[in-house]
Amino acid sequence: MKAGIVGASGYVGGEVLRLLVGHPRAEISMVTSRQHAGEYVHRVHPSLKGLIGDIKFSEPDYGKMAGECDIVFTAVPHGTAAEIVKGLLARGVRVIDLSADYRLHEASDYDRWYGWTHPNPEGLRGSVYGVPEIHREAIRGARLVSCPGCMAVTSILALRPLVEEGLLDKKHIIVDSKIGSSGAGAGAKAGTSHAMRAGVIRPYKPAMHRHTGEIEQELSEAAGCKVPVSMSPHAVDVVRGILCTSHTFLERDVTERDVWRIYRERYGNERFVRLIRDKKGLYKFPDPKFVVGSNFCDIGFDLDPANNRLVALSASDNLMKGAAGSAIQNMNVMLGADESEGLLYTPLTPV
Repeated sequence: MKAGIVGASGYVGGEVLRLLVGHPRAEISMVTSRQHAGEYVHRVHPSLKGLIGDIKFSEPDYGKMAGECDIVFTAVPHGTAAEIVKGLLARGVRVIDLSADYRLHEASDYDRWYGWTHPNPEGLRGSVYGVPEIHREAIRGARLVSCPGCMAVTSILALRPLVEEGLLDKKHIIVDSKIGSSGAGAGAKAGTSHAMRAGVIRPYKPAMHRHTGEIEQELSEAAGCKVPVSMSPHAVDVVRGILCTSHTFLERDVTERDVWRIYRERYGNERFVRLIRDKKGLYKFPDPKFVVGSNFCDIGFDLDPANNRLVALSASDNLMKGAAGSAIQNMNVMLGADESEGLLYTPLTPV
């Protein structure tokens, strides 16, 4: 497949490039960046020196891109992808979008969660939410796949099997999320400079964070009714990684064996979901330190019988399973390839 990337100079675009360079079925045909047009890619992404050849960033030309590419990844800021994607689809290109512009099914949800009116509401009907562990069959034939938000996919994978099983009080689900600095993107901001970002555990947008809309959408679909979710994210002093601690309350008594059964039945054959709960080891529960650089989402749990509470824990690399890794996994599904192609990287330890 000849692949193109729109917005390839950012962290997510660079991670997509890194994965495509080593992918056995992909050839990078065109990469765009308005800011760096005409510059060698390896000057912006020095880790790709000697791997990506003499490819240069080009100005966006979607007609040319449609002629040169079979599939295009759009890695541009929220609110700017909608029209780009619409134009590429009209030219017959399959698109994997890494922005939020096609994640939500209802146009009205963009007014609620993003504060803007969606310019292409009819396009939402043709978009598939890109979590292969949940929507694999729909992804296979999709023209447009919208990759999930990083905190959204990390919490959804832990929570959805419990909701499907009817275990939880669906009115009281609380997600506490910690995320590394790369989640803020490559653009310089006063609050994300090293002097202000290092050494912090900083809450931000503790209510109504936009990824909440995706979590509610996917859990409501699983439950067959509206499921409200309360999510609060925190910026922490790591570069890559997410830990979601989801507090849920049980509708009936369950044992550890019951919860193990639910997760194993749901994810026993999933290549990129690992179940982590070790009573003897030093690292007993999911820890983002041990997924960095990989496409794994690690899931674990603990029970609090005194308070009728089940704590679901999940960890991922926000640039991998939370972004570029999911995009490549979705591409593999769309191609009918093995989902692990170009993705079987072991996590980097120590980091």
